This record gives sequence, C-alpha cells and structure tokens, in this order.
Amino acid sequence: MITMNKVSKHYGSFQVLADCTTHVNKGEVVVVCGPSGSGKSTLIKCVNGLEPFQSGEITVNGVSVGDPQTNLSKLRAHVGMVFQNFELFPHMSIAQNLTIAQIKVLGRDKAEAEVKGMQLLDRVGLRAQALKYPGQLSGGQQQRVAIARALAMDPICMLFDEPTSALDPEMINEVLDVMTELAQEGMTMMCVTHEMGFAKRVAHRVVFMDHGRIVEDDHKDAFFANPSSERAQQFLAKILQH
Repeated sequence: MITMNKVSKHYGSFQVLADCTTHVNKGEVVVVCGPSGSGKSTLIKCVNGLEPFQSGEITVNGVSVGDPQTNLSKLRAHVGMVFQNFELFPHMSIAQNLTIAQIKVLGRDKAEAEVKGMQLLDRVGLRAQALKYPGQLSGGQQQRVAIARALAMDPICMLFDEPTSALDPEMINEVLDVMTELAQEGMTMMCVTHEMGFAKRVAHRVVFMDHGRIVEDDHKDAFFANPSSERAQQFLAKILQH
C-alpha cells in the first residue's frame, strides 16, 4: 500500500531524512518510533506530500507522491491523516467537522454526509457531542473526532502523527482503543508514536529512526525482544524502564 525507496529530504544543508526505505503492506500496522528530532514526523508527512522530499520515491497504492503530475489533493482525500493537535475547525460543530470534506471533496450530498458522520461519531462513542464545538470537548474527545473525520473520507490507509502526545494521561487510552479497533478491522496504518504498549499489542512491524535514518525495520516481537542496534537498545531501555 505504501512504499518508500531511498527517500531523502533536507532543509538547506540540514539533512532531515537520509535514504529511508520501508513499506507498509495492505492491512498492516507499522509503528515508527525513535528519539525526538529523528525525522519520524517528517517521514510520515512525506507519505501524502505534506512535506516535499528531494530524492527517492514514495508510492501510495501505486500512485507516485513525488511525481509533479500527481494530483496531491486527490491522493490526500484517500489517505487519512491524524495530527498531534487535532486540527479540527474550531468555528464548526462536531457534526459539521465530519461533513464538510465529504461534501466539498467527495461530492456527497449533505444528507448522506450527515448519516456517515453520525455513524462514525457512534463508532468513536461521541454521538451525543455532535452539536458541540471542539473547544467544548476534552483533548481525547477531540482526537477521537479527528479520527472519525479522517474515516469519513473512506481512506485506503491511515497516517497517525503522534496522536496521543498532546493528551493528558487519562485520555490516551480512549484514543488508543479506537486505533486498536481500527487495526483489528484490517485498516492499513502507519503510526508515529511513543506508546510502546500499543506497538507491542497492535503493530506488525516497528521502524526505528535516529538522525534521519531508518536504523531498524523489524517484526515487532524481534524488535522488542532483541533490537539489533545499540541505539535502539538504549532507546528501549529508557522508554520501557517505567
């Protein structure tokens, strides 16, 4: 579903990504982890062209992201993206947040979009909040709305960029539960996260990054039991000791 081949990106002389090669098969969940500043968020934003890259190739469902001929807006309509800070429209109700892109981008009529939106709010346990505004919801609720909004576009895959890092500890599980359910239903997912419990439970593979490079790309059991690089061993020792 997603392939990345020798992807490199730099800002001036600063290299953010260096020869990154990995893939995500249909129905697979891949967790991308690593220390802050390792290029994780940049990598995932390159997948749907939110960040341009200078060399290498990325394809999503056979479509080349870097090709100037590619309609990136059309591609992004089929690739769900959930950000760290929710990115909901604050001046719109929850229901409106779920319907606007369906109507404007997919061309659905208002009634159909509203039915789909309410079904998805049901799914994330927030139907009762449909008429509220984002500012009236907790962070965890807002992130669940953001996931529902991405799902309203019938995505072929989902990208998550540290979806729980802005949340209070008590709200993290309600978001991870929705993500876990999605994974169990076979959604193709690429997740940048520090939630190693989620990675152990749900991921098929773990990609570990450091200084813009993919240092390890392994089955999750092998990664947690015996990471092959010293850097990954240090990272896991620090993040798992608590």
